[in-house]
Amino acid sequence: MATWIPKTVRAAKNQNVYGACQVIQNRDCTSQPRIIKNPTTASLKRGTGGRSSFSGVVCTVFGASGFIGQTVCNRLGKIGTQIIVPYRGNQYDVLPLKLCGDLGQVLFHPFHLTDEESIIKSMKYSNVVINLIGKDTETNNFDFYNVHVVGARTIAKLAKICGVEHLIHVSSLNATPNPTPLMLETGSEILKCKWEGECAVREEFPTATIVRPASVYGQGDQFIRHYMHPMRRFEMNIPLWEEGQKTEKQPVHVSDVAAGIAAIATNPCTAGKTYQFVGPNRYTLYEIVNWFYRLAIPDADGKFSIGAIKSNYVFEMKVVFSEIMRAIYPTIPLSWEILEKEHVSDEVLPELPTLEDLGITPANMESRIPWEMKPYVFEDRLVRSLGDFIAPPPPKVIPQN
Repeated sequence: MATWIPKTVRAAKNQNVYGACQVIQNRDCTSQPRIIKNPTTASLKRGTGGRSSFSGVVCTVFGASGFIGQTVCNRLGKIGTQIIVPYRGNQYDVLPLKLCGDLGQVLFHPFHLTDEESIIKSMKYSNVVINLIGKDTETNNFDFYNVHVVGARTIAKLAKICGVEHLIHVSSLNATPNPTPLMLETGSEILKCKWEGECAVREEFPTATIVRPASVYGQGDQFIRHYMHPMRRFEMNIPLWEEGQKTEKQPVHVSDVAAGIAAIATNPCTAGKTYQFVGPNRYTLYEIVNWFYRLAIPDADGKFSIGAIKSNYVFEMKVVFSEIMRAIYPTIPLSWEILEKEHVSDEVLPELPTLEDLGITPANMESRIPWEMKPYVFEDRLVRSLGDFIAPPPPKVIPQN
């Protein structure tokens, strides 16, 4: 079987630079020359910029078929990045990503997280690797530890072996070794494994860049859809921990997250740093969920309410039943682990850089959510087009010190 070689590598062979080691000027950080470990890709930068040129970056995106991954691939394709998409399962599920880049710039390769040979083949021609693999649910094949810790360590270790120049690992805001328990005795297992995954990546690839996004919203997200899903409510009551009054969130739009990751991928000065991707405003979870349902329901007063989880025994039985059914249907969007993670208040550390340090001004929810909520409205959209619907006021912003 013939070995697959990207277009840029074939071009490099024709120019007799394959396997050579070149020294170029690092204009981003220092005047000292920088050795390019993989001159077959980065040394072939050409064009004036944009989708139809080559930026000099060959990027492998693990988790490209996910919610954030699709937007990241689209953002990278716009700046002329050659993208390699490792996929697991049906190849037709990731085929739409072909449109993210110009002809021949988006390539696919089958892989499995436990198959090191397939991972090496997916990244051996890349100078940038982005790991977006993550799960909010456990399956018979992968639990949280295997995905967020073992898988992250494997990718980081093999990226170092392959001579990858820049590794970007996407973790989660609030990742901590000792999460504060809310509804579960041991706290969120996801946040604990995310922290262990960061430590594993640092051990294998010390200059990796860690990205910690807050709750990310957008079309097809796991934030708005979680609270608007029929499984999340009991009749028209939405149970929250402590009615959402003690949970503070700074959600960030997916386009800002993708722009930040693309900026990191093209800037070697970000190596070894940890970034926090958060929105510009902070709200209580009560204000956010209340706003969602007031946008979705006309004359919402009296038609829905927000209650406390601990006083809604029927909803607790619903969660227990969902936990049992997850053995058959693992994609059910309701579990104690998901509830625990969603009710942890966002902690933004002042010593860590954010999107603003990358030159990106994040969009506020007030300008985005009315559009993002359109698929979830409860009545005929003609009513709103005629102007009979009065938009509710935006949620109250928590003053920041």
